[in-house]
Amino acid sequence: MKKKSFFNTLVFKLIVGLVAGILVGSIASAEAIVVIDAIKSILSNLISYIVPMIILGFITPAIVSLKDNAGKILSTTLIICYVSSVGAALFSLVTGRIIIPNLDIASNVGTGKAIPESVFALSFSPIMPVMTALVTAVLIGLAVIWTKSKVWEELLVDFNAMVLKIVDKVVINILPVYIGTTFAELSYEGVIIKELPVFLKIILIVIVGHFIWLSLLYTIGGLISKTNPKEVFKHYLPAYLTALGTMSSAATLSVALKSAGKSKTLDPEIRDFVIPICSNTHLCGSVLTETFFVMTVSQILYGKMPEISSMILFCFLLGIFAIAAPGVPGGTVVASLGLITSVLGFNDAGTALMLSIFALQDSFGTACNVTGDGAIALMVTGIFKKVPGRNGN
Repeated sequence: MKKKSFFNTLVFKLIVGLVAGILVGSIASAEAIVVIDAIKSILSNLISYIVPMIILGFITPAIVSLKDNAGKILSTTLIICYVSSVGAALFSLVTGRIIIPNLDIASNVGTGKAIPESVFALSFSPIMPVMTALVTAVLIGLAVIWTKSKVWEELLVDFNAMVLKIVDKVVINILPVYIGTTFAELSYEGVIIKELPVFLKIILIVIVGHFIWLSLLYTIGGLISKTNPKEVFKHYLPAYLTALGTMSSAATLSVALKSAGKSKTLDPEIRDFVIPICSNTHLCGSVLTETFFVMTVSQILYGKMPEISSMILFCFLLGIFAIAAPGVPGGTVVASLGLITSVLGFNDAGTALMLSIFALQDSFGTACNVTGDGAIALMVTGIFKKVPGRNGN
């Protein structure tokens, strides 16, 4: 079999899309950026439309294949997701209390150029919201197990194959273009050039925090499964880069499944069940980021960080909101705005600045979320002793 050239790989196409987007956005006129925005909107709608199909096409057949273990594996996965998110928040809380008082951070955030209003819009909605698809997939999967329906079991296998083809033929091919249009808009608005220096210190700190937390998750996953975690995370570069461009765990789901599928240590049935679940319930990177940023914004606007008791409550509640948050750009911070205002007492200026700074780095938090899902799948694989080649499996 002929080896695939690097220039034909998804990683290379994603890098080209990212770089081209930044270059085009830096020189684009208002008329050109309107066209780019229209293309991005159409591609975004298309990906959003396909995401519920991916969830139904992967989670439901995976639940059916797990049979009697489905309930246990689902509850175990959700518990691990919550513990990971809360742990990331508490880790961020401790490091933030130590680091933030020693940072000299500017308080004024410049505003970039606005994207002109598009004269063309093609809007189409998904067949159902992401969380509705998630609940539907779980209930249908459990119902097939309870009724022992062979017809539905075979139907779901065929549906899984159909969705895989949609992912390969549609999603994978449009992702580089979608990422290019996303970064073209960021470059046009001046976000990359104008706002990045303002928050460079804290963004770099948060990114380092992401990798520390990912290292911990994969170490734990390796210990539980008694395998080398490198066999999982070494395949995640395409998913990480895709998440950088899409800023959406849901939009990156297809690539994450493709990356995890290359691992020899993940059980295929558990992998195809856990990865889609985690794309909407495991947002450790976003939670870590938001926790650090709320302390930073509070220090900037109010001259002090929130009380430690309020922050601890915020961390534990944020873990719940993260499980319910949609895996879309800014999903975590939008879902938790009520916590920011009620628990931490932020005013309109605080929430606005929070949204702004979170959006600036959202891609890195999403990339951490997606990459961490592989570690969760490794943990679940080890817990249920379904590591390929181990214990006779």
